Amino acid sequence: MSGALLVTESRVAVVTDLGRARGPALGLPVNGALDQYSARVGNILVANDEGAPIIEVTAFDLAFTADADVLLAVTGAPMGVRVDGVPRPMWEPVSVRAGQSVSLAGMTEGLRTYVAVHGGFDVPLLLGSCAPDTVAGFGTVLAPGTALPVRRSIDPIVNPYFDMSLFNLDVLVPYLGGDAIIDVTDGPDAEQFAGTADRLLREPFTVTAKSNHIGLRLTGDLPVRRSTEEVISRGVPVGAVEVPPGDELLVLHRGRGVTAGYPVLAVVAPLSLDDLGQVRPGQRVRFRHSTVEQAERNARLWRDRLDALRQRIGTIYSCLGVAAQLGLPEAVPSAAADHTIAWEVHS
Repeated sequence: MSGALLVTESRVAVVTDLGRARGPALGLPVNGALDQYSARVGNILVANDEGAPIIEVTAFDLAFTADADVLLAVTGAPMGVRVDGVPRPMWEPVSVRAGQSVSLAGMTEGLRTYVAVHGGFDVPLLLGSCAPDTVAGFGTVLAPGTALPVRRSIDPIVNPYFDMSLFNLDVLVPYLGGDAIIDVTDGPDAEQFAGTADRLLREPFTVTAKSNHIGLRLTGDLPVRRSTEEVISRGVPVGAVEVPPGDELLVLHRGRGVTAGYPVLAVVAPLSLDDLGQVRPGQRVRFRHSTVEQAERNARLWRDRLDALRQRIGTIYSCLGVAAQLGLPEAVPSAAADHTIAWEVHS
C-alpha cells in the first residue's frame, strides 16, 4: 500500500471494476460498473488497466482526503470536482497532493460518476473481481471514516502553463440529458408479441423508482404477449428486455440473476447498456431497433476509440516525462493520424 483515500462524505459509493467474468458459470451475476465506457476511460486516463478497481458514485456527493500524492480522473455523470476548493475538470487526469481534499458534488444529470486513481485500490476480490454482489454479501462500500488503500503513489505532475490544460485528449463525453436512446436487437421470443411488438419502438417508456443495478423497470404502452405457452426458466443475457405479467417492462442489467422465466422481447445492444446505467427514475427511454451486425460494428468502433485514447495518453505522459513513473513505455511523439471515430448513425 502506498497511501489511502480517507473518506469524509459518502452516501452511495462502492469500489467496483468491469465485473465478475467467471461469476455466471458459477451462478453469480457478472455485476461491475454499470457505465463501462466511463469506467474504462477513467482508468485509461490514469494509466491503469481498464479493469482496475474504480470508485462508482451513485447520485450523491463524495468527499475524501488523500494521505499520499495520487493521480486521479473523474468520468461519468457530470459533477462539480474540487481539489482544496479549486475547480478541476472531469475527463482528464488531475494530480492531488498528500493532504489535499477532493469533493464531488451536485450531480446535474445521469446517475453514476467514476473516480479512477493510478494504481487502483487494494480491496478484497471474489472470483478475481472486486465488483459488489448484494446476494453474496460481498463488496467494498465507502462510508465516512473509510480508509481506502491506494496501491501506488505518484509525484504531482507539474503544470508550467498555469491554468492551461496539459491534456487535449479528444475524449468522447456522452450526453446524458433528455431521452435516452437505447438500441435493441430482436429477442428470442419476439414472435410471441405479434401485432404489438412494435409498441416497444413507437413511444417512450418512463423509468420507475424501483429500478436498480439488477434491472430497470419502465412504464408505458406495453407490448402484449399473444402466446399462453409457459416459459421455462433459462439463461438470459445482460440487457434482456422482458415483459412480465403486470404493468411494467423489465430490462435486466449487470446485477441480474443468470436465469429467468419471462419472455424476452428484445436485447439491448452492448454500448446502450452504458446509457441505461446512467438513466434516472422519471427519465424517458426510447428504444431503437438495431441488428446484431450494426451492434458488432459499433462495438468495434468503440474499442478502436478506446485504444486510440490509450495511445494519446501514453504519448502525452512521455512528453511530460512521467511515463516511467507510471509504468508506461516511453513513446516517440509523431504526427499521428486523426483517430476521431463517429458512431454509426441509424436512420
